[in-house]
Amino acid sequence: IIARMRQLLDSYPGDRVLIGEVYLPNDELMVYYGPNLDEAHLPFNFQLINMAWQADLIWAAVDAYEAALPAGGWPNWVLGNHDRHRVASRVGPTQARVAALLLLTLRGTPTLYYGDELGMTDVPIPPQWVQDPWERSVPGLGLGRDPERTPMQWDASPYAGFSTVPPWLPVAADYAAVNVAAEETDPHSMLSFHRALLALRRAQPALEIGSYSSVPTGDPAVFAYRRVAGADRLLIVLNLSADLRRLALIGTQATLLLSTHADRSASVALAALDLRPHEGLVLQEP
Repeated sequence: IIARMRQLLDSYPGDRVLIGEVYLPNDELMVYYGPNLDEAHLPFNFQLINMAWQADLIWAAVDAYEAALPAGGWPNWVLGNHDRHRVASRVGPTQARVAALLLLTLRGTPTLYYGDELGMTDVPIPPQWVQDPWERSVPGLGLGRDPERTPMQWDASPYAGFSTVPPWLPVAADYAAVNVAAEETDPHSMLSFHRALLALRRAQPALEIGSYSSVPTGDPAVFAYRRVAGADRLLIVLNLSADLRRLALIGTQATLLLSTHADRSASVALAALDLRPHEGLVLQEP
C-alpha cells in the first residue's frame, strides 16, 4: 500500500514528500522506507516524544536509530505533536531551549509543533471546554489532548490574536507575554532563539547535510555529538541537568556559534569546559 502511494506521489511533477505517522520501534520503522527507498521518504521518528529526558538514554537512542537507518535513508526527529504534552511542559521551560537545540542540530529533518517555538505550555481545560473524545469518554485519567491543542498565541489582543470570538479551547493565561509579537522583538526570547538556530542550520553545511557521531563525555547528564561536512566541523554539547557539569573533552579551543545562554565569550576551552545548568552549546572546531 505504501509503495503504491509513493508511485502515485512520484507521478506528479515537482518536489513532494511522503511522511508516515507510525509509532514503531526501529526494526519495524525502517521497513517503511521500502526495500529500495521507494516507499515513505520520512517514516516519522517519535522516540524523543516518548522517552525519559535523560542524556544517557537519548544518546543511546540516537546512536541506535542512526545505526538502524538503511543506506541512503534520511533521518528525521520529532519532539512535539498534538498527541503529547508540550515540550516546555514535559521538560520545563529552561530545558525546552536545550530540547530545541537538540532537535535542530541532529542529523535529518526536524519537525516543530506550533507554539513550541514560543515556549507555549499545556493549558488546563475546564470540564465544560473539553473537546477531546478521549477525555470525554474517560474523564480524569489525564488522557485528554486538549491541553496541547490550544490556539496559537500571536499577540496580546483578546484571544491571543487567534480570533475575534471565543475559540474552541481557552488560550493560556500567559498569552499576553508568550506570543509572537512580544517575542520577536526580544533578542533573548524562545522565538528569537529558534530563529537563530534555524539561521545557523541554513548557514552551516555540517548541520544541513553533515555526518553524525556521538562524543563520549564521561558524564551521564551530558550528550555531545559532532556534525561534519568537509572542513565544517561542529561540536554540540548539551547539559540535560540542573547542575553544573565540568567536562574534559579532546581538543584545545573551539569557537562558540550559539548557546542557550547568550552571555558566553566567543572562545571555549574544550579541555576544561564548564556547562552551566540547562546549557547547550554549538561549537566550531578548528
